[in-house]
Amino acid sequence: MSNSSSISHFLLLPLADTRQLQLLHFCLFLAALLGHGLIISSLDCGHHLHSPMFFFLLNVALSDLGSILTTVPKAMHNSLWDTRDISYAGCAAQVFLLLFFPSEVSLLTIMCYDRYVSICKPLHYGTLLGSRACAHMAAAAWASAFLNALLHMANTFSLPLCHGNALGQFCEIPHILKLSCSHSHYLWDVCLIVVDACLGFGCFVFIVFS
Repeated sequence: MSNSSSISHFLLLPLADTRQLQLLHFCLFLAALLGHGLIISSLDCGHHLHSPMFFFLLNVALSDLGSILTTVPKAMHNSLWDTRDISYAGCAAQVFLLLFFPSEVSLLTIMCYDRYVSICKPLHYGTLLGSRACAHMAAAAWASAFLNALLHMANTFSLPLCHGNALGQFCEIPHILKLSCSHSHYLWDVCLIVVDACLGFGCFVFIVFS
């Protein structure tokens, strides 16, 4: 019986079997990079767009770009060079970054709060959503995402693995849990869900009362 300490790499499924589909995925990847790059450049260079709403939109674009760069380049490399391997450390990093970058929930909550203040409290908008407050809110969203990703990644890769090393197209927690020979991860999952809820609630309270 093997465990996680004896696994040096995982096997990923290819994105596509034919060269035409692989090239199509590569073109779509480049288009996504170009689109997000244009959004980020426009928001950064356009001085008339330097408002709280567009500041948080910039953070959302960065989060989406990070998610794309976390998974697609490795999948495209494996498809184009006809390989399937990803190292154990690389898989752990991919799991962490997949959980870290999709922090849209917190960011969209902040953007909703921004619209609420602009509509219901327009006279206090500059005070409640100044540059320092916006920076603190964005930092709280990214910090909660970092802690959430760290906890889930540490829990997942602390489990013994004894059902091979074949995963899906990306390193995702559900696929890794299927390889585990321990059933204790269900209890840890419940605990982490509670922690996630507490982090989300804490971030929301910080946003409202900051």
